Amino acid sequence: MNPGQDVLLEDTLRKLRLPSIAREYPEHARQAREAGESYEAFLLALASRELDQRQTNQVQRRLNEARFPILKTLEKTDLKKWPGLDAVQVHEYMDCHYITNRENIVILGKHGTGKTHAATVLGVEACRRGYRVLFTTAAHLVNLLIEAREERQLKRYLAKLSRFELLIIDEAGYIPFSAEGAQLLFQVFSDRYEKASLIVTSNLPFAQWTSTFGDAALTAALLDRLTHHCSIHEFDWESIRFTDSLKNNKLKKKPVNRPDAAAGGSASVEKSS
Repeated sequence: MNPGQDVLLEDTLRKLRLPSIAREYPEHARQAREAGESYEAFLLALASRELDQRQTNQVQRRLNEARFPILKTLEKTDLKKWPGLDAVQVHEYMDCHYITNRENIVILGKHGTGKTHAATVLGVEACRRGYRVLFTTAAHLVNLLIEAREERQLKRYLAKLSRFELLIIDEAGYIPFSAEGAQLLFQVFSDRYEKASLIVTSNLPFAQWTSTFGDAALTAALLDRLTHHCSIHEFDWESIRFTDSLKNNKLKKKPVNRPDAAAGGSASVEKSS
């Protein structure tokens, strides 16, 4: 093409919002000429690259929108640290059928057992599969709900929450709620019942949730909605962080050979922890 055609093509691709093609077509055109590829193969290569880039951008937008505190992925997760969570079931969750079926997942367990990590892994995979996800702690969500009510924006905020196909509520049970906060959180659970999925993590068994929500009848009604069409997992092992810390300390205290030990003998020193 002559320079004028190059400029016209770039301007046309920009107006069509095809940035990947605009950026990469010169190199693809050179490779196609050298390989003797057909026009169709050249066009397919460019269109595929544009599609791949758009999908990558969409996933990144969903991850940003989800507001995960730390990004955790299945690829970088050691499933052996979750002995009570079957690896086969984890991979089934990756297919996100529970979201399609509007089912919930509840993860109960002590502090440090990997509940937040597991919820994040599931949420990240949902983003990759094209679902809109929001991650929040229970306390933060309640604060936002109370603020929205005070500003007469509660209906709008609840409508915003309803647009997320998966809502992850972390750390339910760590902080007791006021009567108003408990009622508002109940409304969120009620609004999503059989309409959209929840993942909830808590350090408390269900029998102790009344201590967080205050009202026994409200707690019973909330659990009734949450646990219907729900998978419940108990992380009843020791804190992963605590276990890893003990292991690291033992490694630090392990005797090591001194590099300047005299020939014919060996000496060791104990490293301070």
